[in-house]
Amino acid sequence: MKKWISFVLALLLCLQFATPAFAKKRVYRKLNKKIPTILIAGDGNALYVPDETAENGERRAFYMRDIIKDIQSGNNSNGGVSDAVATVLQPFFKEGILKNNWDPYFDALEKEVSDLFSLIRLDGDGNPQYGSNISKADRDTVQYDRTHDKKGDKGYYGLYDYRFWYDWRLDPMEIACQLNDYIRDVKAATGAEKVSLFSSCLGSNVVYAYVAQFGTKDIHAISIDATTGNGSEFLSQTISGQLTLDGSAIVRFFESAGTTDIFSLDEFWIATIDLATKAGLLDGVSKLLHATIYDKVVKGMTSALALGTFYTMPCYWACVCNEDYETAKAYVFGKEGSAKRQQYAGLIEKIDAYHYQVAVRLPEILKSVTDSGTFLYILAKYGIQIVPLIKSNEVIGDEFSSLTRASFGATTADSIYDTLPADYIAAREAEGKGKYISPDKQVDASTCLYPDQTWFVKGKTHTVRADEENRLLYVCVVADRQLTVNDFGWTQYMVYDNATRTMSPMTEKNCQAGMTFTADKANDHPANVFVKIKLYFESLGRWLKLLMPILKEKIGEKLNLPQPDAA
Repeated sequence: MKKWISFVLALLLCLQFATPAFAKKRVYRKLNKKIPTILIAGDGNALYVPDETAENGERRAFYMRDIIKDIQSGNNSNGGVSDAVATVLQPFFKEGILKNNWDPYFDALEKEVSDLFSLIRLDGDGNPQYGSNISKADRDTVQYDRTHDKKGDKGYYGLYDYRFWYDWRLDPMEIACQLNDYIRDVKAATGAEKVSLFSSCLGSNVVYAYVAQFGTKDIHAISIDATTGNGSEFLSQTISGQLTLDGSAIVRFFESAGTTDIFSLDEFWIATIDLATKAGLLDGVSKLLHATIYDKVVKGMTSALALGTFYTMPCYWACVCNEDYETAKAYVFGKEGSAKRQQYAGLIEKIDAYHYQVAVRLPEILKSVTDSGTFLYILAKYGIQIVPLIKSNEVIGDEFSSLTRASFGATTADSIYDTLPADYIAAREAEGKGKYISPDKQVDASTCLYPDQTWFVKGKTHTVRADEENRLLYVCVVADRQLTVNDFGWTQYMVYDNATRTMSPMTEKNCQAGMTFTADKANDHPANVFVKIKLYFESLGRWLKLLMPILKEKIGEKLNLPQPDAA
């Protein structure tokens, strides 16, 4: 009996790694014993600067999660941000508004913002300052990987055995050279003929740069998850002058952020934004800005904010859409021959090299992958509100990119409010392509560059991969043949339910579980003035209802009244 129990347990263990969830047929029949998989993630991991007084001789200079926590808690103990705002506002009003001389404001803005980000900004050549880098622990891990076979006693390679940590700010072409050395050493340490690359977000830019420079002779398979490398509307439009103030988009964004646990904003403040939108205040401010100072200040502000923060970093220029690229350079660096063009000549040389050797050639580069016999898989996400303040705030996609770009060509409905037209769907079905239409009727995968090798997840944030995503793509990149959506027991569409934290095959019944915000066109774009008035008073009622408990608490504190028992 004990022998049979041991056999069953061993079989179950094998099946856990041999097939993904919901599998229709066993597409990979054995544990991955021969193909090391290298994980290449995107931005966000912490950056450090040398500090002999700190543990390990370094201290953390930047970590995105720290910033989010500070925003949520209202923490500003050192007063740096508030002091910077005060310094910048003086020339804004004194020189800009009163004298129509905006240069002092732009100079003050760039200086103050640059000071806040000084430890992680790159120099005019796109190189680190102050010795900033990823952590010593991550650098040590990369070095250890180069000389060790991590298959070890377990007898197989897992997804996280080889993780290529790198300074995500730098030029993807430069990082790709580091990746090439890493691949060479991993192959030598493991004796493997080839490795597979598992990339996400900005990590895909590194993969594109790698293929462009070194080809795929050492690569068994590549997976691309939630890429921004085919153009990110958020990263592109913010630095090419395509800005707008849309209160509805802002409300939807905070709804999405709260639903997906990225961060949360108090319900009262969301209601305040909604009330300002319904009252026409935000629309009025937006129109006033565009009619008065927008054209005068947008380029100067864009340049100051971009060069004071993240656009000294080639990694983000690699995500600028092709059609916006030269406009964005003009906004950030000025015209040809400008002082900023000369100051940042080294950085411009790097971003131009990536853009013209990689970004504009992406379809050609991806085709070279499959033509060489290397397997390729793409996963894209939607159902999340794109970061607002840009003109494309109603596009179907994730926080940063439209679904069309992230999937390399999927056709989507015109906006988050719509579905594909019935006659369009009927035409696709007549062509025998009805299987590519998503159950929510918002996406057509048949127009993708690789329609049978592209999956879609609705409802999962761009920044975090679900376990089911990992299992799916891991099974794909270690399989001994090119798998397609037909090899699995679900359609190519999946839905992530943030309430239950589960992923399931998408159906017409569950497809709305992947919506992280309310898409109500009648509410966001009322048909006439009477509907606007009705929506305004409804919003006002919600705002007052949320305001009353706050007022009671504040009055109680002033009068030193006992507060209600929190229990």
